[in-house]
Amino acid sequence: MNWIAIFLGGGLGSLCRYGFARLLSNYQHIFPFGTLVANALSCIILGFTASLVYQNDALLSPSAKLFILVGFCGGFSTYSTFTNETFSLLQNGNWTTAFFNIFGNLFLCLFCIFLGMQLTKTFFSS
Repeated sequence: MNWIAIFLGGGLGSLCRYGFARLLSNYQHIFPFGTLVANALSCIILGFTASLVYQNDALLSPSAKLFILVGFCGGFSTYSTFTNETFSLLQNGNWTTAFFNIFGNLFLCLFCIFLGMQLTKTFFSS
């Protein structure tokens, strides 16, 4: 059952990532916003869910945790696309944009994990 949960979550996450990439494709020539947004939102969901599970492990079943944390967040976020886009920017001499992409993804995603955890504390603390 766990494999199915991961498979379904990963598929749904990948579809969401594809949707954001299509939605923001008009801006791809300026900056890889689709990947950045997908990574940031995935980190908020991951931080929120991980913090929620940390507060009350019995709140979600093992399959639900795998569906969200491994499947959905794993399929929604994308390190390989981020790396490929950054490499392409560097190859084309867009050093400044590549720099902002690297540090934007790193720091924004760290902040989004923190934000997700804070949201859990705000809405689910006793």
